[in-house]
Amino acid sequence: MHQYIDRETSRVITESLIADRMINTIYSTIRENSSVLFNLLTSARTSDLLRIFNYDNPIVSRSSNMKKIIADLNINLDECVRDARELNSPRKLFERQIKYWDCRPMSDVPGHVVSPADSRVLVGSFAEDSIILLKEKFFEYEELVGPEKHEWLSAFRNGDFAVFRLTPDKYHYNHTPVSGEVVDFYEIDGCYHSCNPTAVVSCATPYSKNKRTVTVIDTDVKGGSGIGPVMMIELVALMIGEIRQCYSEVKYENPSSIRPGMFVRMGVPKSLFRPGSSVDILIFQPDRIEFCPDIMQNLERTDVVSRYSRKFQQSLVETDVKVRSMVATGL
Repeated sequence: MHQYIDRETSRVITESLIADRMINTIYSTIRENSSVLFNLLTSARTSDLLRIFNYDNPIVSRSSNMKKIIADLNINLDECVRDARELNSPRKLFERQIKYWDCRPMSDVPGHVVSPADSRVLVGSFAEDSIILLKEKFFEYEELVGPEKHEWLSAFRNGDFAVFRLTPDKYHYNHTPVSGEVVDFYEIDGCYHSCNPTAVVSCATPYSKNKRTVTVIDTDVKGGSGIGPVMMIELVALMIGEIRQCYSEVKYENPSSIRPGMFVRMGVPKSLFRPGSSVDILIFQPDRIEFCPDIMQNLERTDVVSRYSRKFQQSLVETDVKVRSMVATGL
């Protein structure tokens, strides 16, 4: 069992983990007994095959199956830009656009950081004296950022971070968490580990081993959020084949690729995971932000069953947050 806190209602929710039994088998029995088979199952080729079977299979796309998928995932079709009849395949449903300007309100107060996705968030710090020290549990810092990226390794050392876990039912566009100028953008190749909590706690620092895209945004510019440089890392996972950069200033119109030198505005679409479950990570410099009190309080709850808490022997409870909702403020 794995539980989280719903931010809007404060209720404790038991998560229905998709393919949980299969993931348990892969990350326990197979991983322990056959490293070759385990590496094959977390490879790009296997991820592609699973994605095709689950999201591009014409049998799954039958009308009756789609209605069941929508009901099982509890997707609110009223939020969607496209008519429900057009969302006639798992891929189209997964890559749906929503009327975020209406259904995901956002504060535009300078210095705020907003969630990049509909997701479940955990927060932590690299600093040894922090009450939320989570050093090398979900990822190894230098491996995650890139060992050759000396400027950024130095800039963000001992900083704070937030991990946003997207599940298959979620809206899978990523939005910009802050306003500022893009000063670096690069990709790092890697594996396709699952984001299922069991997979995460079974494999040492999996998030720094997955294929990922890194964007560094300088917010200390005119019109920026004013909280220093912010690193946004988008990770692929099992069945995620692509992170498509599609920044749009107005709704989803005129999408463009991310490039150094461009100014990005907080809360608008930046990229799309295509498709599966996935993760966003935000990293901040030391003493530049403060996470929202409710997220911090939920993190330390001891009455919630969390696989992270059980594995790491400290309270680590996720909060379910909406894209564009505030997760931190500048100091």
